[in-house]
Amino acid sequence: MDIRHLKICFAACALTLSFAAVGEEIYKWTDAEGNVHYEDRPSGNSSEEMLQVTYNRTNNTVVQSRVQSRRDYEAAREDAREDAKKAELTATEERKAAEQRAAQCANYRQKMKTMLESPRVYRENEAGERTYLDDAARADARRQAEELIKESCGS
Repeated sequence: MDIRHLKICFAACALTLSFAAVGEEIYKWTDAEGNVHYEDRPSGNSSEEMLQVTYNRTNNTVVQSRVQSRRDYEAAREDAREDAKKAELTATEERKAAEQRAAQCANYRQKMKTMLESPRVYRENEAGERTYLDDAARADARRQAEELIKESCGS
């Protein structure tokens, strides 16, 4: 017997066995205690019934497309979660920045109020001593304070 006949014989046996496995009958029956049993041979029980078992070949293309669509869906969900986290962090950072600007604005406005209400304005030098501003230095400090208020308060 040559190798070609051996291959054909082997293929025929495999095909026959696969049909035999799919074409077997399954029996379902219930015992006296209400337990359901499934067997491949008849039991002779009065509640026994033969189940029709069919086999449909799996379409690999359909399975792969379902798997890919599920992966795409999960990836889109993960991207949406990351975008939401980034947006939340951005909103938190913007809120903190706005709070800092509001605090700076209030501080600059308080300094301007003090400068306008006080007859004498001073600054401390490196030694911690007070040096009072003359009219020109006071006007210059007022302009700087107004610019800082415009930058931080937006008005």
